[in-house]
Amino acid sequence: MCMKLTTRGRYAVTAMLDLAINEGKRPISLADISGRQEISLSYLEQLFAKLRREELVTSARGPGGGYRLARSGSEIFVAEIIDAVDESVDVTNCQGKGNCHHGETCLTHHLWEDLSGQIHDFLSQISLGDLMEGRGRRVTAHQSDGVLQTLSLR
Repeated sequence: MCMKLTTRGRYAVTAMLDLAINEGKRPISLADISGRQEISLSYLEQLFAKLRREELVTSARGPGGGYRLARSGSEIFVAEIIDAVDESVDVTNCQGKGNCHHGETCLTHHLWEDLSGQIHDFLSQISLGDLMEGRGRRVTAHQSDGVLQTLSLR
């Protein structure tokens, strides 16, 4: 079993956090993000087209153009970013299709499916604002069932 969160989701979150941290009076160019985060400019262009379509960022064209967050960082959640770039957090071996054991649902399918949901719920509680406040520290989110969970930020 492996968690299927590819570089697309990781890079999208990283780029959005970079945008949030560096946002100021002028829009931020993808070339700036590319240079700071060492992510291919063409890859960022693809990601930001999806982020713009999902209204997580706005763009300005021309000299001095670039991107801004569409809402405050405290109102944009990690799960939204991952969802916007057509990524999923899935720990099943069957991509959630239920055909894991010779075309049938395996004995532990529902366990892994539930875990995938818990991870998505957890990421739905962490905003870019939380990540900016918690850089280098641990971010804590409370689940409704009272279980305390933490995410280590590096």
